[in-house]
Amino acid sequence: MRILAVTVLALAFAVMSAACDNGSSTTSPTTTVTLTTDTFMGTVDPGGSAFNSFNVAQAGEVDITLTAAGPPPTIFMGLGVGTPTAATATTGATCTPIPGVFVQGGTQAGTTPQLVGMASAGALCVIVYDIGNQTAGISVSYTV
Repeated sequence: MRILAVTVLALAFAVMSAACDNGSSTTSPTTTVTLTTDTFMGTVDPGGSAFNSFNVAQAGEVDITLTAAGPPPTIFMGLGVGTPTAATATTGATCTPIPGVFVQGGTQAGTTPQLVGMASAGALCVIVYDIGNQTAGISVSYTV
């Protein structure tokens, strides 16, 4: 009987609350953001670079992490963001770095993002490059 009384009171409160609605809403629209992570791997030759394109579905934060580089695992690599260009009949696809959107002096691989920024929706690319200290090819892995 006690459970029935609590249920009836709860139901009565819900009905009264609904009856008091003055037509205005205090709820805010919700935005659903889908987070995605892309992982890329490549090799950077001395004096060279590796890049991969990615798509930003909607404006928001983009985090880029150089997760592995080596040997040696302590090597500093250049890391930047650019705009991709499509391959043509005479050239391959390229990644044109955006001025000022790179890690000054290079970075070592790690577990926390080395580049964090806001991006508009659209195509971008990550470029990893030799900053002048390589003597052999370096295997790299990075996430966006």
